[in-house]
Amino acid sequence: MKLVTAKEMRALEAQAMTQCGIPGIVLMENAGLAVVAAGEALIGDYRGKRVIVLAGSGNNGGDGFVVARHVINRGGEAKVFLLGAPAAMPSDTRTNYDILTQMGVPMQQVSADTLTLLAAELGTTHLIVDALYGTSFTGQISGLAEDVVHFINSAGRPVLAVDVPSGMVADTGAVLGPCVQATTTVTFGLPKIGLYLEPGARYAGTIKVADISLPRNIIAASRFRHNLITQEWCQGLLPARSPDSHKGTFGRVLAVGGSPGMTGAVSLAADAALRSGAGLVAVALPRTLQPIVAGQTSEVITHGLADVDGGYVGAAAAEEFVALAERASVVVLGMGLGRHAETVNWLHKVLLDIRVPLILDADALSGLTGHTALLTQHRGPIVVTPHPGEMARLTGLSVDEIQRQRIDVARRYAVEWQCTVVLKGAHTVVADPGGEIYLNQSGNPGMATAGMGDVLAGVISALIAHRLTPALAAALGVYAHGTAGDAAARDKGLMGLTASDVLAALPTVWRGLGR
Repeated sequence: MKLVTAKEMRALEAQAMTQCGIPGIVLMENAGLAVVAAGEALIGDYRGKRVIVLAGSGNNGGDGFVVARHVINRGGEAKVFLLGAPAAMPSDTRTNYDILTQMGVPMQQVSADTLTLLAAELGTTHLIVDALYGTSFTGQISGLAEDVVHFINSAGRPVLAVDVPSGMVADTGAVLGPCVQATTTVTFGLPKIGLYLEPGARYAGTIKVADISLPRNIIAASRFRHNLITQEWCQGLLPARSPDSHKGTFGRVLAVGGSPGMTGAVSLAADAALRSGAGLVAVALPRTLQPIVAGQTSEVITHGLADVDGGYVGAAAAEEFVALAERASVVVLGMGLGRHAETVNWLHKVLLDIRVPLILDADALSGLTGHTALLTQHRGPIVVTPHPGEMARLTGLSVDEIQRQRIDVARRYAVEWQCTVVLKGAHTVVADPGGEIYLNQSGNPGMATAGMGDVLAGVISALIAHRLTPALAAALGVYAHGTAGDAAARDKGLMGLTASDVLAALPTVWRGLGR
């Protein structure tokens, strides 16, 4: 599903009006009706029910006026509290305001004198409709509006947000001050990016995307670069398994990592690749540590690499490792690799010699600090999988800067490094070198534990071995990984969730995706 910025949505609506002749007031009517339907889903039939609409003076407020009219026509009671002046209303909004006036609908101007009344009304209503600010909002709520938002959030009643919760920036999900905490957000035409980015996502509640009759041909012809990863989208990516398939059909994964005390990381990646359908998985690790992994698995092939200091990959391993990599479909490198100086030197050397697709994770990313130019010199496609701290070390940006602009940062460095960037965290962002963005919505806070990133790297490696492009493999991988985490959390809860729990859930996820 495509995601849009506020500017892109305004352009789409303008096209619908100018090219197809759809009046803006028709779009407003359809938007209001969608909110009315969502309200019925929350509180049932409107007959005998009370609804409070908080309306601003822009088009968002106009949507709210439509809601009030239809609630009354369906047997409910609606009251409107207006924040803003009628004289400032656009024409379609003013038309719907005038209709309510002619209907005799109670409308109260919000002022310091009416705040007590508003608080009382909100505390006894069946439903609150937030139509204060729309997608054009970019600042910080203050003054009377701050009091209004406080009363909405304190009322303990279901809240329907119109398009986006008031106080949230539609393009980034930023919340710079007070913000309406919605039970449900009804967003129009196409979903807005900020609804799926933190902290905006936590204010949006359940998101419903409403069709307001924007012509499909206009949407299809638009070049939107932001994509929401959904189950339906993922189901079309994996090829079917032919009856005459063999292990070579589904590729060879080489997982590289391990150092003293850290063999579990590379083992998790290897197991995740197996549970994600790779035909053959091998692990290359320091020769001193090879017996540990070999004794733990019966499905993974192990290769020992020349090592130093009791278990760190050494420079002498370069030639034998490159030979192993040439026989693989994809190499996933870095899990538990360690940061020994000789290992880092080895990494810098072999990066220039590997020609197959390469996934760089964990300590491989640490080894690239100050050396990101190596990414553009690689002979094949690269996927990097940093969490915000690793991204900060690679880019010189602060973690706060990265978290405030996750999409922009991921896109910028995917283009600069000419690789696929998987910026992990809540709502993982995948950016490809051409500037396309894929935004994930699966996963949960229980997955903030050691080993989860190793599992993700292994999942992505198996999908590249299936011959998916790096960006599509990364997008499908983060969705499947998060969905497995969600399945494990439903079974075990968030506390104590482990990477092994996610591993165990992966086959069920693939079955749900039709493979």
